[in-house]
Amino acid sequence: MKKILIVSTSPRKNSNSEALALAFAEGAKAAGNEVDFVSLRGKTINFCRGCFVCQEKQRCVIRDDADEICQKALTADVLVFATPIYYYEMSGQLKTLLDRLNPLFPSDYAFTDVYLLTSAAEDESYVPERAVSGVEGWIDCFERARLAGTVFMGGVTAAGENPDHPALEEARAMGQNA
Repeated sequence: MKKILIVSTSPRKNSNSEALALAFAEGAKAAGNEVDFVSLRGKTINFCRGCFVCQEKQRCVIRDDADEICQKALTADVLVFATPIYYYEMSGQLKTLLDRLNPLFPSDYAFTDVYLLTSAAEDESYVPERAVSGVEGWIDCFERARLAGTVFMGGVTAAGENPDHPALEEARAMGQNA
């Protein structure tokens, strides 16, 4: 059994990227894993101050919702980030969270596999490339971690627009094999 932390970063309720995250969670639970699902919607996550106190204390000096998420990420075997694609890049919410996960860098973190789930109005295969590259840059700072998989749901705009999109089954299967 693996401990899996799934973070949905969309500000919209019932968003397409969150649907991917929930499908991944279904698959992971069906495989007998422990799943912790966190939505950033309604959470307060401030920008990193760049003070680097977290490198000494392994905890951020800012007390907001990012601190609790960081503590969950520390003990998770698998991290899953779900984001809408805005202007061919990850959401600002995800980028801000990744910056705030800086206390993990000097720690004895547990995660080895990281997954990225993305959705966008555009459906060309290159659409998620910059988001994937950004997450890979974050992963590169963690020598035991790797990008274990990605799923892209393209051609969707309105929340919950396409409940039969094939990417949902792909995310579910990926979760089952995580």
